Amino acid sequence: MGTLSTEKVSDQLVEYIEREEYKGYDPYDTLNSYLPFGIIGKWGKPIAIQIQKRNPINLRPLMGIKKGYNPKAMGLLLQAYCLRFKRTQNPDCLERADWLFSWLTNNYSKGFSGYCWGYNFDWASSVKLLPAYSPTIVVSGFIAKGIRAYYELTAKPKALEVLISIGEFMDKDLAKSEDENGICISYSTVEPDCCYNASMLGAEHFAFLYTQTQEKKYKELAISCSRFVASKQLDSGCWNYSINLETRMERKQIDFHQGYVLDSLSYVCHYIPDVASEFKTAIKKGTDFYAKMQFNHEGRSYYRIPSQWPVEIHNQAQGIISFSRWGKSNEQYELAQSILEYSVTNMRSSKGFFFYKKYPWITIKIPFIRWSQAWMFLALEEFLHIKESE
Repeated sequence: MGTLSTEKVSDQLVEYIEREEYKGYDPYDTLNSYLPFGIIGKWGKPIAIQIQKRNPINLRPLMGIKKGYNPKAMGLLLQAYCLRFKRTQNPDCLERADWLFSWLTNNYSKGFSGYCWGYNFDWASSVKLLPAYSPTIVVSGFIAKGIRAYYELTAKPKALEVLISIGEFMDKDLAKSEDENGICISYSTVEPDCCYNASMLGAEHFAFLYTQTQEKKYKELAISCSRFVASKQLDSGCWNYSINLETRMERKQIDFHQGYVLDSLSYVCHYIPDVASEFKTAIKKGTDFYAKMQFNHEGRSYYRIPSQWPVEIHNQAQGIISFSRWGKSNEQYELAQSILEYSVTNMRSSKGFFFYKKYPWITIKIPFIRWSQAWMFLALEEFLHIKESE
């Protein structure tokens, strides 16, 4: 990073995010365009999304796509500002956290059992369409993390009320699948499915709610979800992405979601200590795989095992978060430093924002607000929080 400190990197990123007023583009926002991609059949929309997310030239202004508020980005920013306030005691950080919390509670998806959120764009595959703002456990789960950080900072009753309400959405509006090991909570309200990292976000949230309410159902849900996902860990220590409920075939995609699973499983153990020994081996094996197989010695993440390229900033950010969050005493803390240094040296603009993807021959420099800036802001503040608190 040369002479540029991590604190200065975070400061400059915050300045960029605030200049943009928390708005921006997203790798998956193609269907916010006025162009009628659907007229060429069921493949029109998903193909358009996949082409656009790989395009190094930002054509969004020409396509009528506007910068917007992304609910998940707002949740990540809320969590980051809470950490930043703890570190700096700057009242401006708390004011911005207040505003973000207010925005989230005023802009949730209506018509469900509790507070919930979705992305600010339609998303399509060949078999499924998620309309804009259709709520998911992933968007709602990461917003819950931000509100949880806000509640722990401010102790405002409204924040706890919202967190309990999110739990009602997760429990009542999302389908559950089950096997002999436990349950898996569906990704969205559209159809039943089984995505490991998504269900673990639910487990983490239920575990937190148990600490606040002592309601037995939250503990049972958290443990059951955790046992289901732990049982799907491969001998190598990694997890695939999901399992098809009809064919029982797994989708093989190993990337930053490994960090999601490990973080959530660790939080379940933190909030429900009497199950920590049950998942200790799974966390250790998973962490070893994540550190040794998904990053190289210079802190460059591999895209999706076994593919090494491109380097994607979300992979980098999650590595910093996971290997920092477990503390300076853990053996991977130096890896978090290396990932941070690689990211700042190779994937950062002189304007303070972070690039999206880096190939050996080209870098996609589009400054996506959720995928790049919000995640790296959180990663920087997680790293600084551990660095200065231990």
